[in-house]
Parts: sequence; structure tokens; C-alpha cells
Amino acid sequence: MIWDRRHECMEREEIEQLQLERLQSTLNRVHRNVSFYKKRFDLLKVLPEEIQSVKDFAQFPFTAKEDLRESYPYGMFALPLREVVRLHSSSGVTGKPTVTGYTRNDLHHWGQLTARVLTAGGVTKDDVVQITFKYGLFTGAFGLHHGAEVIGASVIPMSTGNTSKQVLIMQDYKTTALVSTPSYALLLARYMGTQGIESKSLSLKLGLFGGEPCPESMRREVEERLFISATDNYGVSEVMGPGVSAECEFKNGLHINEDHFIPEIIDPQTLQVLPPGAEGELVLTTLSKEAFPLIRYRTRDITSLDYSPCPCGRTLARMKKVLGRSDDIIIIKGVNVFPSQVESILMEMEGVEPRYQIIADRVEGVDTLEVKVEMNERVFSDEIKNLQNIASQVERKLREIVGVSVKVKLVAPESLQPAEGKVLRVIDRRKK
Repeated sequence: MIWDRRHECMEREEIEQLQLERLQSTLNRVHRNVSFYKKRFDLLKVLPEEIQSVKDFAQFPFTAKEDLRESYPYGMFALPLREVVRLHSSSGVTGKPTVTGYTRNDLHHWGQLTARVLTAGGVTKDDVVQITFKYGLFTGAFGLHHGAEVIGASVIPMSTGNTSKQVLIMQDYKTTALVSTPSYALLLARYMGTQGIESKSLSLKLGLFGGEPCPESMRREVEERLFISATDNYGVSEVMGPGVSAECEFKNGLHINEDHFIPEIIDPQTLQVLPPGAEGELVLTTLSKEAFPLIRYRTRDITSLDYSPCPCGRTLARMKKVLGRSDDIIIIKGVNVFPSQVESILMEMEGVEPRYQIIADRVEGVDTLEVKVEMNERVFSDEIKNLQNIASQVERKLREIVGVSVKVKLVAPESLQPAEGKVLRVIDRRKK
């Protein structure tokens, strides 16, 4: 099924012409209204009117998350606040949060794009959609909620947690589509198994997953346990939220909504644009955002682009599932965990050293996070009870700041062997 056949099935020449027109308009607007971009453009001596084709775009500067933090809260807005009707932001756990805004027109586009995502995943007006993402400043829940209402589906804004009630709602309200992280879907399936609840007894038929990586092995297990068809979708909070790209029923890549975003793949070291099919860092430019347009935003996600035809009929480029990050961010249960967060917390704790190792793993399909922390010599010989208290304090502090449960393991001084002069800070065993 295709929600917007007019724009999702355009010829390549037509897509590129629309992109060029919208890009020229966006570049002129940010150069005129956003001091950050005016300074960058002037420094590089590039002018919006010099753009004659999308290929000319490579001369324009990149935007990084650090730029958004430095412009906190409204420095990157292209319109006055009186024209902004919605604000979202990141958690700000690594410093100042990144704040994004939406005009009425932005929200209209967002609803249309998430309607495309849900339709590609099989959702229709006859479905009952249960959303288990957290409602609040996080973009995921509100974006997909609005898209489901645009389609005409019935929405259950369940939010996160309370697994037993989630299952009860599924049973009683006849949920047909589950919006969640893949790991939470697997947790729900396993919970039902322990309670003797047959997945076949549910009305559930679709799973629309986002917020964290979903390897094929996890997708297969969720589909087999819940008897559903599961599709992956991708969003970036700073760019829009959900609605950037999504899988269709053929599950051979995520269709990028190119009428609203220009995707590029760059080498994260040289910053050179790579050809189609090459793996590198995804860079996105917004083409329709009014309140918060972004030019060449570095997502840090590693993927590749495929422009070959898809059997579904969409002509939009497809991105491969995200293969990793060009930085050390770990995504656990939809939450970004930064090594710098861990380090800043350890610096404040007595009895431990800021020498640590973060280990992400997947145990029985559920993502876990462990932090090995070296003790200092002074507390190394303390009683077990005292060491347990220190570990509990660190775990509590990490849970408060990071937002996910972390298992802390205290290790002996100098026991974390350095690799090439430094400790290997992050180990992600899920990639295996």
C-alpha cells in the first residue's frame, strides 16, 4: 500500500527537480533568517543562488549536533517563536539539549510523512494502533500518533512501561498494530509466554519498529513469537523525528522521503561525498521545514543508498538498515548513551576512577548495558558490603542521568588493559 502515490512514485528527474526548487528556497531562507548559516555561508563564500543542480550542494557546510547545542535554545530557528506551535527537544543529558520547533505547516507535513511510514508497514484506517513509545519531549510517540490519526486508524496512546497492562490492553482493545522498539516487542512476547497467553489469541498482525537497531535475527524472532509482520522505520529528532524513511512490505531497505529530505553519504573522515552503494555516514538536509530547517546535518549513522527500483512501486531511494555509528554513541532501548555521560558521572563519584568500559549486549533478545569501572587503590581492599554500596550508588546515578538501567561491575585498579595506549571505551557485542 502507498499513502501518497503522487510523491512516492515520481520519476527520478521529477524528484531531483522538486528537490532543487525546494533546496534553493530553503538555502535562501536560512541565509536570510539564521545567523549561524549566514556566517557559515559567508565564510565559505557560497551563495544560495549559485545552486544550479543538487550536485552543486557539496560546497555548502555541514551542521553538527554541537552546533545545535551552541545555538540553544532558539538560535537555529528560521522564524520567530510566535509562529512556532510545537517544541520538542532531546534529553540534554550530555549538556544543553537540542531544541526543535514546528509550525502548523511543519506538523501537517510530519503527519503526512508518518502516514506514509505506517501505510508502508500495512496500517489502514481499520487498524487499532497501540503506541508504546514515551510521550513527552521525545518525537517518536507524537509523530507516529499523528500519522495514525491522519490515516484514520484508532490510536491507543499507551506510552512506555507497565508490561502487564500493555498486554491486557492488547487483549481487550483488540490491538492490531504495535508501535515500539523491537526489543520491547520481544519483551512483550516473552512476558506473554510466561503468563501462558497465546500470541495467536491476539488481534495483533503488524509491528512498526524504531528507536533502536533491529537486526534480522531479532525481527524474525519477534515475527515468529507474535505472529506479525514487522517493518523498520528511521527518524532523526533534530531533522523531523519519525518520518524520514521506512520499509515497505518487501523489506529490502528503507524508502527515504526525498521530496522532503536530501540524503547524502559521506566519508566520516574526509567528509567527501561517496557514490551510491558506498557505506558511509548519512547526511540529511530538510526541504520543507519552516521553523527549524537544517542544512547537511550529520546524523552519524552509517548506511548506504540504493537508487534501484523497488517491487513496491516507490521510486524513492532506499537506505540500508543503520550499520553502526561514526561516533561512540550506543543506542539502548531507544535511548542514546554517550561515553562522555558515564565519564562525567564517574568523575563525581568517590572510590572509583574515570577509567571504564561500556559493554552493550543482547541477552535472550533484550538489550543490556554493563559498565566496568576501576576502583581506586584506597577502596580496593574494603569490605564487600562497602563495594556493593559504591556499585549501587553508581548504578543509581547512571540510571538517573542516562535514563536506562545499567549494571555496574567494579574491577581492580589497572585491570582494564589499554589497547594501543587507551582503554577500548565501547564494546557492542550486539553487532556479532
